[in-house]
Amino acid sequence: MGSTHDPREFVRGLQQILISDTKRLGFLFGAGTSMAVKEDANGNSIIPGIKKMTEIIIESISEPKYKEALKSIKEELEKSKIDFYIEYILSNITQKEQVVGNEKLCGLTKDDFIKFRKKIENEIVKLASVHKKKDLFIDNLLHCKFAQWIAQASRKNPVEIFTTNYDYLFEIGFEYNNLPYFDGFVGSFEPFFCNSSVEDLGFLPQYTKLWKLHGSLGWYLDERNNKIIRRYQDDSTIIVFPSLLKYDNSKKQPYVSFIDRLSQFIRKDDGVLFTCGYSFSDQHINNVIINSLKRTRTSHVIALYFDDLKEDSEVVQLGRSQPKLSIYSKNAAVIGGSFGNWKLKTKPAIDDSIIINLYFEEIEVGKDKEWTGEGTFKLQDFKNFVEFLNYLNFRSYVNSSDSK
Repeated sequence: MGSTHDPREFVRGLQQILISDTKRLGFLFGAGTSMAVKEDANGNSIIPGIKKMTEIIIESISEPKYKEALKSIKEELEKSKIDFYIEYILSNITQKEQVVGNEKLCGLTKDDFIKFRKKIENEIVKLASVHKKKDLFIDNLLHCKFAQWIAQASRKNPVEIFTTNYDYLFEIGFEYNNLPYFDGFVGSFEPFFCNSSVEDLGFLPQYTKLWKLHGSLGWYLDERNNKIIRRYQDDSTIIVFPSLLKYDNSKKQPYVSFIDRLSQFIRKDDGVLFTCGYSFSDQHINNVIINSLKRTRTSHVIALYFDDLKEDSEVVQLGRSQPKLSIYSKNAAVIGGSFGNWKLKTKPAIDDSIIINLYFEEIEVGKDKEWTGEGTFKLQDFKNFVEFLNYLNFRSYVNSSDSK
């Protein structure tokens, strides 16, 4: 019989971490947190996932010379065992743009590559600009409810959020709840990125921090003085940090400052970084997480991983290689380097079932069948995670009121 993990035991630990007013809390949010926002009753996401986004953008490209170039790029990526996803496609195009010179590559000139890159970036802007939707129900937006959880809790250390998403959903959530936050930009007319403000932990110490690792809508490279500025008024602009270039251009800002900040957060003791909606597909971020965990005594990373875990998968191997990285998925978990399926050790009491239903769904058994304790974990879904966080706030409020 294989190993098992009792979800109740570990969720109790999560509760203590999340309600603590002294723990340093951080969150790494990936595309899954934007996908969790649904556009309609059919469950369609307001922002497509990377695979669907790639399909939409590829279909939008009609020029024969660009379609032919894409065939060559796809072959190159497949030979290197790299997914044919839009960020990697954009990386490939940008690399070719930098080296093509006065010649041609894949039938394209340097000017062609520039136009091709900008066309793809414009399509990303269209798909990520959900803030323009008139039917975006802000009061029910998951990101607003997450911001509400931050705003209602008093903490010694501000929450730090790292996200690979380009959209404005977290900004919308914070501002809807009047929650002060800082994203590394300073100024008013054309806020500019200030790397020293990211490095100095005393800068706006009580503000929630929002670090957008892969770039953002509204960012623009001002080539006159070579600095990144933010233009909310002109959100047709976007800066994307293509995955394949992150390794070559270590001086690219603000990417390098945000990655360093992620490393510092993990390395400093007594911190917990939660990941949600992040698929561990960015090898650079993965390396930062693992290497930083090796250099800390007491910090941990708890990954709420959306897909099912398989024992031979790369993400499971990551968890087994580093005991300070726990991975909770729907079907199983890697905790303390040990892989096991979820299973309750004892049958819940009737008054326990409501709380357990927030994070675990037992497999229904027939009337004459024996209770198994088996089921699926639910907090890897951003919607369920946000509901769980606000339940903790509610319980804290009730308990504090009862004690008066």
